[in-house]
Amino acid sequence: MNFLFKNVKIIDFDIWVSCYIILFIKRALISVYNKDGLVPFAKFLAENGVEIVSTGGTFAVLKKEGVPVKEVSGVTGFPEMLGGRVKTLHPNLHAGLLAIRGNAEHEAALAENGIRPIDLLVVNLYPFWETLHTKAAEADIIEMIDIGGPALLRSAAKNFNFVAAVSSPADYDAVRAELGKNNLSLSGATRRTLAAKVFKLTSFYDGLVRDYFEGGNAAGTLFPQALSLEFQKVSDLRYGENPHQKGALYRQKGAAAGVVQAKKWNGKELSFNNILDLDAALEMVKAFEKPACAIVKHTSPCGFSTGKNAAAAFKNAFACDPISAFGSIIGFNTALDETAARAILKSGFVECILARSFTAGALELLKAKKNLRLLSVDAAGAEGWDFKKVTGGLLLQERDAKEVKASDLKCVTKIAPRKSEIEDLLFAFKVCRYVKSNAIVVAKGGTTLGLGMGQPSRVDSCQTALKKAGARARGAVLASDGFFPKPDSIALAKKYGIRAIIQPGGSIQDEAVIEASNRARIAMVFTGVRHFKH
Repeated sequence: MNFLFKNVKIIDFDIWVSCYIILFIKRALISVYNKDGLVPFAKFLAENGVEIVSTGGTFAVLKKEGVPVKEVSGVTGFPEMLGGRVKTLHPNLHAGLLAIRGNAEHEAALAENGIRPIDLLVVNLYPFWETLHTKAAEADIIEMIDIGGPALLRSAAKNFNFVAAVSSPADYDAVRAELGKNNLSLSGATRRTLAAKVFKLTSFYDGLVRDYFEGGNAAGTLFPQALSLEFQKVSDLRYGENPHQKGALYRQKGAAAGVVQAKKWNGKELSFNNILDLDAALEMVKAFEKPACAIVKHTSPCGFSTGKNAAAAFKNAFACDPISAFGSIIGFNTALDETAARAILKSGFVECILARSFTAGALELLKAKKNLRLLSVDAAGAEGWDFKKVTGGLLLQERDAKEVKASDLKCVTKIAPRKSEIEDLLFAFKVCRYVKSNAIVVAKGGTTLGLGMGQPSRVDSCQTALKKAGARARGAVLASDGFFPKPDSIALAKKYGIRAIIQPGGSIQDEAVIEASNRARIAMVFTGVRHFKH
């Protein structure tokens, strides 16, 4: 065997393609954008006699930290150029990665051209996804399309029998541990796993770039012809929606802050249903600027309120439907303090509490309930798309973030709503975005008094909401996520003393509904906007 390949030991040549090869790492090429964990990993390699070759920014970091390193231009014989766009696209690197060890023709070609094999490649890619989501200028987005990185990784991964390709800082510790344990060698199984990660990464990365060029920024359409999504497993769950169903939680790559990124402070393991309800609560509270509290059961609110602080918002939200609030999920868009914590503990059984943060005093009080799950998460940010899985496919839409303002309202009745009622109408209609259709919201003073949802008939939802509000409905407002198909709901609203109604309008029965409102002396405004939530 040629001296170039003395770091490879073939255990059984007849089955080398099945990874029965021990690879001893003697030479590494490192070129990374994300420098997390780089220096300790590189120092370990250097201290164990591995020769390191590196590119511009990575070379500078390693040299500054005292890691012995050679610049890539010394290997290629060509300087980096075009602001770093061209540095690794060179035969002296790719041949060193792609050469089959033990192949006489490959050995001769390397020897003739003075090229040495590379045993370990450490590369991560430019942050195209992250740059895309900062709403950067197109020139900056395009600059984050990595060319050399994917080419190097694919070369190394294709030749995984003789080269280890590390594409993520998350793999540094495991690779270092195996190298340290096995005399600076990596097993075929490890190299194969690393190669799979490379092709998964580059496939996803190329898909993102394709989506960008096919999307609204280029082709005039919001939705790409092919959609690339990547999810990483976070954990198995005890079960799914029911004990006879298995379940797991996955995190979407590059997703905005959400329940998946929440920090858990206390309590039992989260269940499948807990996570669904927490997500519903978070989506609701983060839509409001004032301190807000959502009390959620089965992904629907049973109470919602804004207030001067967390405690006030909770007390008002809880009062909407105390019976349904038993065993609920409670979400806040603000910090939760001791006063709010005491109010929650007095209210009865609660499954989970989610807040932007907890004061030390609040944590001390709430942790006394050892099974009570406590989570904190930044309530800011929202993903642009909403996904709904159907058998054999995926529905994709923009997230409903439509804000209706006072200037958008059209009064269609003889009686106009008062200024305070307009504020309540806008609040109630916004809450409708988060209530399952057919949604009816009775509200006053930034607080829900009764909620009706999920009924095939709008009048049934209306009856539920008004019944829950009871006497409190007198002088309150009512919001509907869709138009009223008949005047029957107006008669109910009159019975309970509703002062004003907000709805999209657009029914063939609009005139009859308006006339019923006039007779009931209920002010009615149209929005022209519908907020269905299935």
